[in-house]
Amino acid sequence: MKRSLLATATAALCVQPMIAQADTAPDPLEFVDPMIGTGPEGHTFPGATAPFGMVQLSPDTDATCTVRDCYAHAAGYSYHDPTIQGFSHTHFSGAGHSDLGDVLVMPQAGAVLLDPGSADDPDAGYRQRFSHDTEKASPGYYAVTLADSGIRAELTAGTRTGVHRYTFPAGEEAHLLLDLRSSLYDYPGKVLWSGLHLRPDGVLTGFRETRGWAPGRKLYFAMRFSAPLTGHAFLDRDEDVPYKGFQGPGRGSDALAEKLGKALEARLDFGQLDAPLEVQVALSGVDENGAVANLAGEGADFDTTRAATEAKWREALGRVDIAAPGPMRTNLYTALYHALLAPSVWSDADGRWRGPDDQLHRAEGYTQRSTFSLWDTFRAEHPLLTLVQPEQTTTDTVRSLIASQQASPWGILPVWQFAGRETWTMIGYHAVPVIADAYMKGMRDYDASAALDAMVASATYAPYGGLGDHMKLGYVPIDREPEAASKTVEYAYDDWTIARMARAMGRDDVAQRFERRAGYWRNSFDAKSGWLRARKADGSFRTPFDPTAINYGSDYTEGNAWQYSWFVPQDQAGLFDLLGGDAAAIAKLDAMFDFDNSGIDYSHAEDIAGLIGQYIHGNEPSHHVAYLYDFAGAPWKTQGRLKQIVDSQYKPNPDGLSGNDDLGQMSSWLMFTALGFYPVTPGSNQYAIGRPFVDRAAITLPNGKRFTVDTIGLSDDHPYVGAVELNGEPLTRSWIGDDEIRAGGTLRFTMQALPNKDWGRAKSARPYSMSTAR
Repeated sequence: MKRSLLATATAALCVQPMIAQADTAPDPLEFVDPMIGTGPEGHTFPGATAPFGMVQLSPDTDATCTVRDCYAHAAGYSYHDPTIQGFSHTHFSGAGHSDLGDVLVMPQAGAVLLDPGSADDPDAGYRQRFSHDTEKASPGYYAVTLADSGIRAELTAGTRTGVHRYTFPAGEEAHLLLDLRSSLYDYPGKVLWSGLHLRPDGVLTGFRETRGWAPGRKLYFAMRFSAPLTGHAFLDRDEDVPYKGFQGPGRGSDALAEKLGKALEARLDFGQLDAPLEVQVALSGVDENGAVANLAGEGADFDTTRAATEAKWREALGRVDIAAPGPMRTNLYTALYHALLAPSVWSDADGRWRGPDDQLHRAEGYTQRSTFSLWDTFRAEHPLLTLVQPEQTTTDTVRSLIASQQASPWGILPVWQFAGRETWTMIGYHAVPVIADAYMKGMRDYDASAALDAMVASATYAPYGGLGDHMKLGYVPIDREPEAASKTVEYAYDDWTIARMARAMGRDDVAQRFERRAGYWRNSFDAKSGWLRARKADGSFRTPFDPTAINYGSDYTEGNAWQYSWFVPQDQAGLFDLLGGDAAAIAKLDAMFDFDNSGIDYSHAEDIAGLIGQYIHGNEPSHHVAYLYDFAGAPWKTQGRLKQIVDSQYKPNPDGLSGNDDLGQMSSWLMFTALGFYPVTPGSNQYAIGRPFVDRAAITLPNGKRFTVDTIGLSDDHPYVGAVELNGEPLTRSWIGDDEIRAGGTLRFTMQALPNKDWGRAKSARPYSMSTAR
């Protein structure tokens, strides 16, 4: 979008047939490669972080690029760059838009340079060359040698802290350059103000406020050194920046700026050191004292922090024991790793957090989360967390969403939020299906009435995204609101999840209202042409119409009619009826995958990647489409398409993701698909069955039970499912229930060379659809 409990001998016994007589299960950390996706399309970062950590301490290979040419550097690091500008403490994993890159630190030996230089001329600044041969990245750890100085840089991180370790060449003066000017997606005036304060105990604290993707974002930090300072200088390096046109507190008022501190850069001197220099850095969204308290509560030396974080990763990743061919196992453990990076911790150790109202709040009995890329992650990432991190889903995620809505100046749930601030990026109110999916799965450790109220408030906030017209007309009119066709169908799905939760709560009045709205998708579907189309306020469909056209701000959101005409996850049977039945739906699905794109230029649409015909795996609207053959009684076609997608879209190398990982969505799609099932319709408590890509995988559930996927005959020349068994009994339907997974047991697939066109074909064997709900 442009925008991992038990790695023990018990786990080893469960996968013993696939592992060479090991006494214990293999260490899942050995199979994670954080470099996957660091190429130009995946937008992941290779640095150190803890599961769901507030800190993402990672190298930035370019933090000086301007907005227009920063797309490949959305996570700060691009694998194909030859230099590193520094190491900053906050990053997104796989987002298509960017910000962050806060509190950049660069070690220097001997002479001190104050400006970053450029990728074209690194000798002009503190930027340094590096070689991938010297890099090492694993969960919770990153290291590289800076070639120009010979400094060995190592990074690790706890939940709210990052720890640097720099080994300087013998006999060289050691320095750190702290640059508060540096920011990802940079432009003049983005940093509204910043300050630095050296405390009597030698702790350096500071803050900055930025006018970026999330306007008015505040971040505070505290920094402690393992060696005493021999000298320092705080420098105002922003004197020539033109602030005109950028509004924010302190700018234009020299007295106020001086009072708060205008230092935007610091030179920190340590003399010649006999041992590596360690730097502990804690973050806070509350204030500098909050950062100091986080540092006091969590700060530890490098090796202690690394060991603790690796243990957290080993526990989290070990909840899924995977036996698969080497490249696939690497892809899958890395995918699971990426899926456990967000939503990230936002509250301080004492529970305080800064909300969308810019006021301080306190999380009681849970940890406040932020970094919600909901348009992407409601589809598979959050459903995956309900299986591998269910306690996080209920206790933290849902409570965080409710608390954010209650603190919101607009009274609605997050849309695309980070650092507690709203960006208004993308469409829909997709916190709604995240909450409903958790509730329907029995995860209810929160105030369900408050949750439902928050969901209804988001779905009835008339000023947002054409909702006023949507409620009056039954669709969003394109002549009053851009991307209207997409908004109409996404609102309808979100409304269906409200109805599902309300009905389960006994709130029949709410359920009836939103069940009606869940059918509004029909109002923008042109049965005559067979496409979802944008309608104008007078009821007519907008012309001219080209189902292959992709233009931002037009009828569709980051897609076209080919992708969005399939977005009716709550009522695929109804859609297929309008298309003319199962055979017509299958033919149109085939036409989508087999479409000849020659002569169509999508170079202007930077998120359109991973094309297979008009199926676009690099962006989310297509992610459920391969599974729709199940709904039409042709699951063997789903199986064939899944192999086509997996083989072409995922590789265990830096360029191994065909599109933005989008905070774990691309990775979660692969995890589900490799297990053999996928949540086409979150909130339905069903998963459509595809085909597995693992020999064996076992999920350890919090109740101590294990759900195992076992595959017989898996190979490239056996791409089709011949038979499926659940706990030793034949399973003839093309879906499995969430309750069946949580009960534990074994789902066994037998693979074969040719399709079994009888399995899963009957209408009664198909996944949920609103029109045929049982």
